[in-house]
Amino acid sequence: MTNITPDGAPQQAEDRGVRNLVLRVLAALVLIPLALGAAYAGGWLWGGLVTLVSAGLFLEWRGIVGQRPGWIAIGLVYALAALAASILVRRDAEWGFAALIFILLVVWVTDIGGYAFGRTIGGPKLWPRVSPKKTWAGAVGGTVLSIAVAIGFASSGLGGTVPLALLAVVLTVLSQIGDLFESAVKRRFGVKDSGQIIPGHGGLLDRLDGYVFAVVTAAVIGLLRGGADGVGRGLMVW
Repeated sequence: MTNITPDGAPQQAEDRGVRNLVLRVLAALVLIPLALGAAYAGGWLWGGLVTLVSAGLFLEWRGIVGQRPGWIAIGLVYALAALAASILVRRDAEWGFAALIFILLVVWVTDIGGYAFGRTIGGPKLWPRVSPKKTWAGAVGGTVLSIAVAIGFASSGLGGTVPLALLAVVLTVLSQIGDLFESAVKRRFGVKDSGQIIPGHGGLLDRLDGYVFAVVTAAVIGLLRGGADGVGRGLMVW
């Protein structure tokens, strides 16, 4: 037996959902090791990767906003801030890699927690007019997982539990704000996805909106505490 209506719409939607999930997983299996490898290597390899990605972010932004000078300027600042912050964090020879991995993991578990808890629990929407699928349950779930990341780092001797947990909360909130910001921009211009460069995920903006806000915030905190050569230490050592 097949559970299908005469027009087949529910089954087709389910099949599309399964295909999309498979594509997302396959893309992650390729892109996550690439990002981690470049982050570990640092230097020109990480710098080259984030330069290419930042250029891609700006091009996708241009594709969304068209020829509007004000919006183009915002997109340029957005992309350059992501580039500068990513390089500054990794520049710290002693703590840069750990700090960068901390940021990446917080952003990733925020996204995973938002999806898993939101789908499982449901409930009130976070901002239905801008992003109708995001829920408060997902936001809380992502925050809980980000705190777990902080506890894991502290247990490994990479920072104190309380400071890292507070930092994780700040970064997860900023990651979610970044996600909502990008959704608001796309809705403003009537765009569903920023691009199709990542199978199952959409564009670079769709995947890195949370990272941009989180890494820029992290870089500012680290810069204020550790200076230009100690951004990683300023972020992780309290």
